[in-house]
Amino acid sequence: MGLIRSVLLMQLMIFLNVILTVKASTPAVAKPGCQSRGGDVIIPYPFGTGGDCNITEQFLITCNTSYIPNKAFLGNGNLEVINISTDGQLRIFSNASYDCYNTSYRNWFYYRLQLYKFSINNNKNKFTAIGCDTYARVEGYLGQHYATGCLSLCNNITDVSNGSCSGIGCCQTSIPKGVMSYNITIESYENHVDVLPENPCSFAFVAENDNYIFSASDLRGSNFKDKQFPVTVDWTIGTTSCKEAKMDTKNFACQENSNCVDSENNSGYFCKCFKGYEGNPYLPNGCQGCSLPNRDKSKRSPLIDIALGSSIGFLGLLLGIVSLCWMLRQRQISKLKDAYFLQNGGILLREELSKRQGYREDVKVFTAEELEKATNNYHESRILGQGGQGTVYKGILADNRIVAIKKSIIGDPSQVEQFINEIMVLYQINHKNVVKLLGCCLETQVPLLVYEYITNGTVFHHLHNDDAASHLPWETRLRIATETAEALSYLHSAASIPIIHRDIKLANILLDENHTAKVSDFGASRLIPSDQAQITTIVQGTFGYLDPEYMLTSLLTEKSDVYSFGVVLMEMLTGQKVVCFKRSEESRVLAMYFVSLMKENRLLDILDPRVLNDENVEQLKEVATLACRCVRVKGEERPTMKEVAHELAGLQALPKHPWSKNNLAGEESEYLLGKFPSTYNDGVTSSSMGMGYDSINNKITFELEGAR
Repeated sequence: MGLIRSVLLMQLMIFLNVILTVKASTPAVAKPGCQSRGGDVIIPYPFGTGGDCNITEQFLITCNTSYIPNKAFLGNGNLEVINISTDGQLRIFSNASYDCYNTSYRNWFYYRLQLYKFSINNNKNKFTAIGCDTYARVEGYLGQHYATGCLSLCNNITDVSNGSCSGIGCCQTSIPKGVMSYNITIESYENHVDVLPENPCSFAFVAENDNYIFSASDLRGSNFKDKQFPVTVDWTIGTTSCKEAKMDTKNFACQENSNCVDSENNSGYFCKCFKGYEGNPYLPNGCQGCSLPNRDKSKRSPLIDIALGSSIGFLGLLLGIVSLCWMLRQRQISKLKDAYFLQNGGILLREELSKRQGYREDVKVFTAEELEKATNNYHESRILGQGGQGTVYKGILADNRIVAIKKSIIGDPSQVEQFINEIMVLYQINHKNVVKLLGCCLETQVPLLVYEYITNGTVFHHLHNDDAASHLPWETRLRIATETAEALSYLHSAASIPIIHRDIKLANILLDENHTAKVSDFGASRLIPSDQAQITTIVQGTFGYLDPEYMLTSLLTEKSDVYSFGVVLMEMLTGQKVVCFKRSEESRVLAMYFVSLMKENRLLDILDPRVLNDENVEQLKEVATLACRCVRVKGEERPTMKEVAHELAGLQALPKHPWSKNNLAGEESEYLLGKFPSTYNDGVTSSSMGMGYDSINNKITFELEGAR
């Protein structure tokens, strides 16, 4: 593709070169043998530098070589020319008149301009005066009788407005039609006495409408004394109309392929090329275009026709090759997508869906292109979080919906079942406190899941991140715990097929803008057949939250989620992380330490001081007692999530009820593993803890965070 692109660019350059060659055959704008430039100014006929190069004396252009670069002037005078067009206009520079005062004398200069046969364009120019004690006039002389002007006053420079030229510090008026000469005079009522410090000078000038914008700073200095302003001037051929000029065929200026246009002043005319033609209408064969006469076409070099034909033909061939390569590439991409669909379990997903009844119909299958665009090609700035199951990106869909896109980590096809499992689990769930699955994409190298976007981060972030905006008050923590318990109760007992989450922790509880809990990350979850109370599976979970009975027996039950939730409650109560090797040996594992303190009736030693007060101490003790019941060693002695949710809802409804204290049985502090090892380090592995592997993560996740 790179070689084809290079050859294509080369042919385009050849084609453009041919076009430029054709363009170069356009006749020059000046008469043959005449100077066509004066410095930067192109000099088109009927203007010229003398002799037979200009049509009459009034079209004389003088090139002054004493300037570097050279400058062009109209006639033999001092009117510098900026540019000349063949449509009846040219632009020149003009100066300003000024009237300046100080405490001892007056310095003034009145500017005059004489064009003889040309006239000031009254639509494109204006007369402008600047000053706080100024009245200025522009009037004709040498036979033209007219006068106009304006008055500009102000008490203080602070009264003026930048950009406004309506009489306060600046005034403007139009130029009469057909003006060929003018004289600008300026007077003062009080000799600037009242405004001398801020406005010592008055200025007046003729300039193009858009060339000057008034500024209050212009009143303070004398920078206009040497400044020049562009003025648009109208020029015509002769003094007769087109009808009369055409009768004098010998001196008629308009050549073939051009029209004669009367001046608006009814004095003279100018010429203009036909539509579709361009060039100089005052020169023979000066107007050329796409509608050239046949005799002109026949004079064109046959090499140009050959070059044009071959270039166009070659370009067509290249475009055909590029189109073919594009089609082959698209076919290759399509085959690759089909291969990824099979690799990522597309067939397995179809089979599973065909077995299920009642799954949600609104889950969408996204294309790879949709999700690439939504995530800006998975740019690192879009990453919301990373974990053992994959990376989550923020995405913006075509309809402007914001979503969370999970890019799973899958190492080999044998682990695809876990990904399909998460889809099937989420298909069964419809609960306000469970993150909603919106769709998936299987045609990429790694499969993608699309969730609703939860805006407020995780509970772990709010509870343990020092940069978090809020530490979460106890009432909010209790509500989040209650909502999470209700979601787990739904999964265990209300879903069409019971679901064990298997990785309940603060990092998997999201919060929306109202701090409503949303349970997420179902990659490790399991569907429990209705005829089984437990299933045997390879151990998976997060150290500190993991059910010790499940760790030893590999028997997964609903009570495994209850244990993890009990640890979550302890985290909510204490504000401490579940495992922290910066804490003392006996307090490194939060669950063990919490239970031992409860047994010794020392709960207040570990409660988060940010949530503890005289009014809620009894409520905190009740929740602590419930947490300890959840982490009992034997799963059968733990409450169900339905019972936990019911108790938390009751505590939330009656926050100040003086419940009695419950003494914890000594059994609650016992663990099947016995006492945890006395030393820990970051090298703890699954084998040293007696833990197995799972199908996606292949190991237990350890959250070895620093102390708060």
